[in-house]
Amino acid sequence: MGLMSRHYESIKVRAEDGVVFVQMHRPPANNAIDDRLIAELGDALSACEAQATVVVLEGLPEVFCSGADFDEIRGRFERGTIQGQDPEPLYELWRRLACGPFVSVAHVRGRANAGGIGFVAACDLVLAEDAASFSLSELLFGLMPACVLPFLIRRTGIARANYLTLTTQPVSARQALDWGLVDACEADSANLLRKHLLRLRRLGKDGVARYKRYAVELDDSLAAAKPKALAANREVFGDADNVAKIARFVRSGKFPWEAD
Repeated sequence: MGLMSRHYESIKVRAEDGVVFVQMHRPPANNAIDDRLIAELGDALSACEAQATVVVLEGLPEVFCSGADFDEIRGRFERGTIQGQDPEPLYELWRRLACGPFVSVAHVRGRANAGGIGFVAACDLVLAEDAASFSLSELLFGLMPACVLPFLIRRTGIARANYLTLTTQPVSARQALDWGLVDACEADSANLLRKHLLRLRRLGKDGVARYKRYAVELDDSLAAAKPKALAANREVFGDADNVAKIARFVRSGKFPWEAD
C-alpha cells in the first residue's frame, strides 16, 4: 500500500513535489506522545525510507509536541499499573529521523516540550517560527529526559542540555538558534521552510542516503547511548512516586510542590 493511501488517526501525511510532509495531529491531547502516534510515525517513516528524499515533520500551529501523554499515564496509575510505555520504539523513531536515508526537517511552530524536543533534536534541520518555544519539564515531576538527551547533546552540547534540563524553563526560538538547537527561524516559518525546500528538492536520494550512512559511521553516539538511555527512562517512569505526581497533576492541575 502506498504512503498516500494509508489511513492514520494521529498523523496526517501528504506529498508535494518530492517532499513528504508528516504532521503530528492529536489536537485534543496537545500532540502528546502515545503508542499509536509512535506506531503511525514509524509506519510512515518506513515508507519514506524507500520513497522520500526529504521528510518534513510538523505539529499543530500552537503546539509542535507536548511530550508524554500524561492522561494515559494517569489512566494506568488509576488501574494500578505503574510501568507504562516501552521507551525503545520512541528512541528508535528518533534514531531513524537522525540516521534515515532522507533529509529530516523539523518545522516547529508553538511549543515543543519534553519528548517533543526529542523529535526536534533528532532531525537534520530545524526550522522554527520566532514565536516557538522549547522546554524540558521532566524534572518537575521527578523524571528526566533520558532518551532525549543523546539527541539533544549532539546539537547543543552538554552544558546547554544541562541548562534546559535543570531549569525546566522554556527558551525562545532565538535563544535556541544561538544554542544550536534551531538552525534558522523567522516570523513566517512557512516561508522559511519554502526557501529551504527550494534547495533541498535539488538533492538526489542516492546521494543523501550515502551521506547519511557516512555521517553515522563518523558518529555512532546514538547507538552507544541507547542502553543507558532506555534503562534510565524505565527507572524514572517506573517510580511509583513520580507516576503519582503526574496523576495528581492531571486531576488537579497542581504541581508536586503545591498543597492540596
